[in-house]
Amino acid sequence: MRSKHAGRPNTAMRQRSATVAGRHLIRLGAVLAGLWLGSAMAADAPTTELGPITVTSTRTAQPAFDVPASVDVIDGSEFNQDTLGVNLSEGLPAVAGVLSRDRQNYAQDEQLSIRGFGARSTFGVRGVRLYVDDIPATQPDGQGQVSHFNLASADRVEVLRGPFSALYGNSSGGVIQIFTADGHAPPQISAGAAGGSYGTWRTNIGANGIANLGAQAFDYNADYTHFHTDGFRDHSRAQRDSFNGKVGLDFKQYGHLTLLLNYFSNPEAQDPLGLTRVQFDAKPSQSASVATQFNTRKSVEQMQGGAVYEYALSDTQTLRVLGYYGNRQIRQFLSIPQSAQSSVFHSGGVVDLGSDYGGTDARWTYRSLLAGAPFNLVAGLSYDDLSQHRRGYENFVTDGMGNTTLGVQGNERRDEINTVYDLDEYLQGSWQPGEHWSLMAGVRHSQIKFDSKDHYQNGLNGDDSGRAGYYATTPVGGVLYKLNPALHLYAAYGEGVETPTLNELAYRPDGASGLNFALQAARTNNAEVGAKWRLREHTQAGVALFQGITRHELVVATNSGGRSTYQNVDRTRRQGVEASLDTEFADNWHLQLAYTYVDATIRTRYLTCVTTGCTVLNTPVLAGNRIPGVAESDLYSALRWGGERGWHAEVNARYLSDVPANDTNSSTAPSYALLGVNGGYAFDLEHWRIRTFVQLDNLLDEDYIGSVIVNDGNGRFYEPGPGRSVLAGASFDWKY
Repeated sequence: MRSKHAGRPNTAMRQRSATVAGRHLIRLGAVLAGLWLGSAMAADAPTTELGPITVTSTRTAQPAFDVPASVDVIDGSEFNQDTLGVNLSEGLPAVAGVLSRDRQNYAQDEQLSIRGFGARSTFGVRGVRLYVDDIPATQPDGQGQVSHFNLASADRVEVLRGPFSALYGNSSGGVIQIFTADGHAPPQISAGAAGGSYGTWRTNIGANGIANLGAQAFDYNADYTHFHTDGFRDHSRAQRDSFNGKVGLDFKQYGHLTLLLNYFSNPEAQDPLGLTRVQFDAKPSQSASVATQFNTRKSVEQMQGGAVYEYALSDTQTLRVLGYYGNRQIRQFLSIPQSAQSSVFHSGGVVDLGSDYGGTDARWTYRSLLAGAPFNLVAGLSYDDLSQHRRGYENFVTDGMGNTTLGVQGNERRDEINTVYDLDEYLQGSWQPGEHWSLMAGVRHSQIKFDSKDHYQNGLNGDDSGRAGYYATTPVGGVLYKLNPALHLYAAYGEGVETPTLNELAYRPDGASGLNFALQAARTNNAEVGAKWRLREHTQAGVALFQGITRHELVVATNSGGRSTYQNVDRTRRQGVEASLDTEFADNWHLQLAYTYVDATIRTRYLTCVTTGCTVLNTPVLAGNRIPGVAESDLYSALRWGGERGWHAEVNARYLSDVPANDTNSSTAPSYALLGVNGGYAFDLEHWRIRTFVQLDNLLDEDYIGSVIVNDGNGRFYEPGPGRSVLAGASFDWKY
């Protein structure tokens, strides 16, 4: 029986919490003991402490092995070789702590969560900061998308988890950055194609190299990718076009300038919507009936450009300035019934968003000695601005004869200009006071301000203009101890902030129009301890124990008329263990293992609505309920054979435990296990490298739910994953 006092779990709950924490400590202790024994045996063997270089946690180039944070660097080949090369989730399964899910719905973005943060997002990415070549893909309000990530041109992707994400501002879970490869010599032209099940195919062409423009040398990298799919499910056809370009100009003593250009188009992507459990059991590939009735769909077009200038002020000081600007246009047709739009306060079933965004980031870096030990200091100022013109229209038209056509743009119901900006100052430093110690600390001060100007007013629907501001100071610190050259131990603690997004502010629980400025920002205390182990350059492993306690968590309050409104609840908690192993244990044999356990629960009781049309909070969500969208266990393994040339093959498996779909935990997506295989052949000619592959996914043809739409008001929580599928492709690199 649960305690009647919110936030005060009874004895049974405290015992459960203690038991869970004890299991975490036992798991961590066992792994640490194993790593210590392995490193002790290898202490006298030659080791390599370099490995992948990261800039995400420190903002200066540093080996990931040497920073007191959970950070992984994934080579670009994981995203653009032997894969479809369209979804970021293709290269992330081996990163512990990250749950990445392809929704098989290109009208919505991928689902990404880190250590349980961001799992509640029903579209886009929430709670995780996203960047493309340091340009934010997360807007100032905290809502982001990865659809415009061009994977064919990627050099690497960096994933930071835990406390140090606070140094990037409005997020709690982590940071994901994609970096475009620099141009290199000799020049190279690349092309590739892949195609397979469900009418899926992708083509791309790119160029990479170093050239001269008069006396000025510059490097370049550009790629264009086209993608099309008929979709595994009915009413899920989509097409995407993506271009990404990068040019670097080296002015020697006058600094270095990098120019960036990115374009993305996703016209008329059909939205099959989610399914109920009955519909999924009957036919996973079907779409919801209202999807075809209203022709639910979404169109997106985005263009952005940026420039980065770096200048060495002296041998110890560097100045770096980033500026960017972009425009994003979205039009989405929803399945909101005509009857729900009868209220004068309803904003309609067609969303029309035009967004202009831009910003700058200036930072000063100082590298020297402090008390005779290496010391780095970074001080910066960032500004990001979003101006969004939001219009709403009815999704039906009725003619003079009383005939109604659904799924078309009708009368205007909403017209407002929403602006958001953030102005942040940050300071961080790292110091190595001794041979075995490394310290890193920082602080960021953020102010995020929202302003809404209502331009749709009539006799009953008055002026709903308003403004709100959020302020936060988020400190973070960490320490790393080098037990020996092969084993590093670390601990970190930080405080994070998440403001409501414009989408979460968009509607009020009382049904009135205008933004819900009563919402508070969520605050999270993040802590982690862990270990990193590296033996030579062929084996690396890591383990971390983490906990995040959030106050004022943003959760769903009501679902009415196709609109979700939000509220703050007192406390939630996410804690768990993540572990990974990456080893080349024999010539041409490579093993990857990644495991994540997340205990994500509500800690205080609150009331919500669970049925369509409910506007009065009447259903309790009990303390101890699991946070929806979060799987307790996520296990991935892959065994690969082969080298850069000749034959190569892989077998991979993934297990995901059950996932609650709503706050009351009354609906759950069951656990599943998937098996996949792939193989191919690569060879070189005089100027060519040719690589071919064939990939079989879901080899056993399991019916499974790949992702959930958290707290869907119609009970259509489930987005099925595809059955057995095949993909084949080839890539061609020509060096001249």
